[in-house]
Amino acid sequence: MSDKHTVTVTVTVNGQVYTGDCEPRMTLADFLRHECGLTGTHLGCEHGVCGACTVLLDDVAARSCLTFAVQADGARITTVEGLAEGEQLNTLQKSFQEHHGLQCGFCTSGMLMCATELLRENPNPTETEVREGISGVLCRCTGYDSIVKSVMAAAGDQRDAVSEAGSAR
Repeated sequence: MSDKHTVTVTVTVNGQVYTGDCEPRMTLADFLRHECGLTGTHLGCEHGVCGACTVLLDDVAARSCLTFAVQADGARITTVEGLAEGEQLNTLQKSFQEHHGLQCGFCTSGMLMCATELLRENPNPTETEVREGISGVLCRCTGYDSIVKSVMAAAGDQRDAVSEAGSAR
C-alpha cells in the first residue's frame, strides 16, 4: 500500500516481476539496486554521461540514472544480471573474459548492455560500427581496443553458432 508521497511501480526485470513503492523522483537505477537488489547496474556520473548505468528498457539501451522508476512502470528491463544463460556466461560475456574486455569492471555492465543491443540489431558489425555502438559508455582503463575486440569476437562466435545450428538441421 502506498502513501500519498509514493507510487507503486511494477517492472519485469530479467523475467522476474518486481513491485515496489518509491518516491516519484527515484531513478530506475536506484529502484533496480535498492528495491530489486540488482547491483550490477553501476552508477557513475548520475548525469547520463558515462553510460555505466545502461540497461535495456523494452529492448532499447537506456540510461537508468536519467529514467525515473515511475517511467518504467510496466516495462520489461534487462540488466547485466539477466545476460547469463543459467549459470553460464553468455557468448558476449565469455568474449569479454577471453579478450580482456574489462579491467576495473566499472563500465563493463554498461558496455555489455550496449553491445547486446548492437549485436541484436547488427550481428555482423564492422569495427567502426562497434566503436559507435559502445561510444556512449566511458572507460578509463582499457583504451577501448580490447572491448572492441571482445565485441567483434562475440559477433563471430554468434555467427558461427547460428551456422552450426543451421547445418545441423
